[in-house]
Amino acid sequence: MTIRTPAPGSTGTGPGPRTLHLNAFLMNTGHHEASWRLPESDPYAHVDLAHYVALARTAERGTFDSLFLADGPQLWNTVAQRPAGALEPLTLLTALATATEHIGLIATASTSYNSPYNLARRFASLDIVSGGRAGWNIVTTAGAEAARNFGLDAEPAHAERYARAAEFVEVTRRLWDSWEDDTVVADKAAGVWGDDAKIHPARHEGTYFKVAGALNVPRSPQGYPLLVQAGSSADGKAFAARYAEAVFTAQQSLAGARAFYADLKRLTRRAGRDPELLKVLPGIVPVLGSTEAEARAAEQVLDEHIVPEHGRVRLENLLRLEPGTLHLDRELPADLPPESAVEGAKSRYTLVVELARGERLTVRQLIGRLGGGRGHLTFAGTPEQVADAIGTWFTEGAADGFNIMPAVLPSGLDAFVEHVVPLLRARGLLRSGYGPRQTLRERYGLPRPANQHLAPALSSALTTV
Repeated sequence: MTIRTPAPGSTGTGPGPRTLHLNAFLMNTGHHEASWRLPESDPYAHVDLAHYVALARTAERGTFDSLFLADGPQLWNTVAQRPAGALEPLTLLTALATATEHIGLIATASTSYNSPYNLARRFASLDIVSGGRAGWNIVTTAGAEAARNFGLDAEPAHAERYARAAEFVEVTRRLWDSWEDDTVVADKAAGVWGDDAKIHPARHEGTYFKVAGALNVPRSPQGYPLLVQAGSSADGKAFAARYAEAVFTAQQSLAGARAFYADLKRLTRRAGRDPELLKVLPGIVPVLGSTEAEARAAEQVLDEHIVPEHGRVRLENLLRLEPGTLHLDRELPADLPPESAVEGAKSRYTLVVELARGERLTVRQLIGRLGGGRGHLTFAGTPEQVADAIGTWFTEGAADGFNIMPAVLPSGLDAFVEHVVPLLRARGLLRSGYGPRQTLRERYGLPRPANQHLAPALSSALTTV
């Protein structure tokens, strides 16, 4: 088998104007928590392969860079609220790799509840099967529920989770570099299949992991999968600045998004990396209509299907409050703890509290605001208005692209591709086609990492296996 490997240092993008990176965040029947209650929705879509194949092909028709699946090693929410449970993402993405040709395939996987060797092998395998389209959304996994599924009484402290994550990434990168690109010689006459001198065992002994051997999968087309991160706390941003190549973030305003963007690029430069090689993609939940009134009416229909009691329970869990603390028609309690006292999802905790305080929302109103995207920007409007908003954030230093989170699936993604994508193309903000076959890294304008076991001069000369 021939594995195509672009030269390290080659971005594959060539000269040209800066264009948007679009990622499709796929979540069962849609991101709005009441989407499953609409007549059009299939309550069983979350375990239907055909549903995800159709979504992937739609996103590919829209020339998205990638699609993304969230995940966690616990049962989310209560099964009463919305479709619960999910197919394991690497398994699902392997199936989607055979049903698509160009689009990147990003899976969420936890550094807290996996081991580096097994996870490195699974991502390398997906990268090979897909022809270089794999990405890893690196999460540290907050919440006591997940911890208890792995024999722990409570979640590890926030700082400890990020320290473990840093070592985890270092070990997986060593494992992905276990094989040099030209290890396989396949000399039938001499009876030599591979060169043992070009295998490099990990030989890692650290605080959290001890890994001896080399990976049992060859170095993949991308070298490493695209490394993605989604935490916006101080620890999360520091981690992103050191390791991430794309960041998914939740921002409610242009000003807030610009501040986050500038700060993350500054931290990346301070970490010794080129800030242009880290792409920031805020989430947006578009609800489209032929008029603004039609879009707002569609959003209202969704909001009216929210069950407030489900939202109250979920909000109490997020804010670490005892059951029954919140009252639907009152504001949040005045004595909530500061972010520094929270060991869970710190940045999302702060976002929700600041949203509620800033607009003086009752719990019922806050539940409505969070129902569409859990703190991500929700936008109801015409295709032109959505394209305007995306273009403004992109051109005014708030985003390198967007994490598109349709409120309802499949109709929301269909509408975005049919009505918004042509506008973005007409404005020169989005490609009109994929062009020559590229890896996910090349599409994001990123180099293929040099093998850490080789001198740079040697590494740059290796282009194929």
